[in-house]
Amino acid sequence: MIELKDVSKTFTLHNQGSAVIEVINNVSFEVATGECVALTGASGAGKSTLMRMIYGNYLTRAGSIQIGGLDMAQAEPREVIALRREVLGYVSQFLRVVPRVPTLAVVAEPLRMVGVAAEAAQARAQALLTQLNIPERLWTLSPTTFSGGEQQRVNIARGFAHAYPAMLLDEPTASLDSVNREVVLSLIEEAKARGVAIIGIFHDEAARARVCDREIDVGRFTPGVAA
Repeated sequence: MIELKDVSKTFTLHNQGSAVIEVINNVSFEVATGECVALTGASGAGKSTLMRMIYGNYLTRAGSIQIGGLDMAQAEPREVIALRREVLGYVSQFLRVVPRVPTLAVVAEPLRMVGVAAEAAQARAQALLTQLNIPERLWTLSPTTFSGGEQQRVNIARGFAHAYPAMLLDEPTASLDSVNREVVLSLIEEAKARGVAIIGIFHDEAARARVCDREIDVGRFTPGVAA
């Protein structure tokens, strides 16, 4: 479902004499359907950079990133947008939404974008918000007013609303209490059971051991960083 082959990335520091920083080099691995792979490595190893490359936020310097038959390294912007809408979900660490949009609409939006009827999308959003212990009195409010933990749970609900065939998870259990952490891990396990290919960053070692099938040490591909 997801295949990286010889992926490399550099950054050019234009305000420092156009110095070129090599971030990662020759990353190759595959993620099968129903598999969860953890990206590990020390801070600065390039985990988040690699995740953003897979999602298409960063361009690669070399290599290919195949997701459902589309090479993100060569794809046109319209193809990337379509893939994100239908195939590749991304639960980032931070919720970014338009202010004043109600929480229920924020969570239902991914479903509406793929043509799900408003009533069905709303029902799915309600079920997820209930499962993640977001009080119903907050559903009509904008999540921009919520606490950090509440925003994280809304972000997770939004990420799991549509049944994406592939998902990227960036610290999905960070800062969650034990009850909501268990809910999130169960959502990941359910996604794996229905065949979703998942790549995640999990600093929570117990969570990583529970839901991940194997680990990729990004430090092995980072120039100057010990593996």
